Amino acid sequence: MTDWDERFLQLAQHIAQWSKDPSTKVGAVIVRPNRTIASVGYNGFPRGVNDDERLNDRPYKYAMTVHAEANAILSANERLDGCTLYVTPLSPCSSCASILIQSGIKRVVAYMPHQPEHWADSFAIARTMLDEAGVRWEIRT
Repeated sequence: MTDWDERFLQLAQHIAQWSKDPSTKVGAVIVRPNRTIASVGYNGFPRGVNDDERLNDRPYKYAMTVHAEANAILSANERLDGCTLYVTPLSPCSSCASILIQSGIKRVVAYMPHQPEHWADSFAIARTMLDEAGVRWEIRT
């Protein structure tokens, strides 16, 4: 872990606070190989969808939420080949892993102080996919 990795994880932590999710706030930062920021994202409902009391209905919220990693990838206005994704406080789920693999991201650094049990299978599948696709990943706890 470099000082740059630490800085970008801290930025992802800051970005996470922009989420209106009352229980889990996730932030992501995509960084080019030259250490400049390509994009940021946080978890939340799609643009134009009201983030009202549905945020408190967990099953409904899960069905509507765009994850931080996906938001960062979708908000980037460029190809992301060779970039690094920084994310906290969770590592990418299997769905996000497939998106980041397809986008060309080559490295993932996650700070995950705890692993929610209900996401364990998805995290394990994501790591298998990342390994098979040649995407380096690091999880800090």
